[in-house]
Amino acid sequence: MTVKDIESNTRSRMEKVLADLQHVMAGIRTGRATVSLLDGIRVDYFGTPTPLNQVASLHVPEPSMITAQPWDSSLIGPIDKAIRASDLGLNPQNDGKIIRIPIPPLTQERRKDLVKHLHNIAEDHRVAVRNIRRDANEAVKKLLKDKAISEDEERRAHDEIQKMTDGQMTKLDAAAKTKEKEILEIK
Repeated sequence: MTVKDIESNTRSRMEKVLADLQHVMAGIRTGRATVSLLDGIRVDYFGTPTPLNQVASLHVPEPSMITAQPWDSSLIGPIDKAIRASDLGLNPQNDGKIIRIPIPPLTQERRKDLVKHLHNIAEDHRVAVRNIRRDANEAVKKLLKDKAISEDEERRAHDEIQKMTDGQMTKLDAAAKTKEKEILEIK
């Protein structure tokens, strides 16, 4: 393994952490309705937990409403049940053909809880980036110990890895700040 391999592996792992943060943040509720809010919901489809978006057509007809129209009308009950069982605090209404999911406005207390949850998620992702940095630095030290690279190359590699880490931390923080602003914004 070369320094270049270590750096490219580190970069791709750090980018995956950022992508995961963005995916997780999409499921955190803001005051606005969005179909990604329902991404974590699984419906019992003939004994198999299936993502809601694979058994129903999801739409946002207005800013505070999501509709779910199942492709198989026998799934109305299980979809309703899955949404109620989720920790999103939503109360779906169904008319036998379509499920309407009103998105209630967030209270100030709920907003603060969501921001706290967001900070915990962001910190977990920061820790993941630091762990990736540590692994990369150890791999570089091993190359030096095995005499595959010089001390100058080791120093340059450590600097490059630190630069990558700083860049990823900045992106993580910016993404979390944007989401926090979205959560606290009252419409």
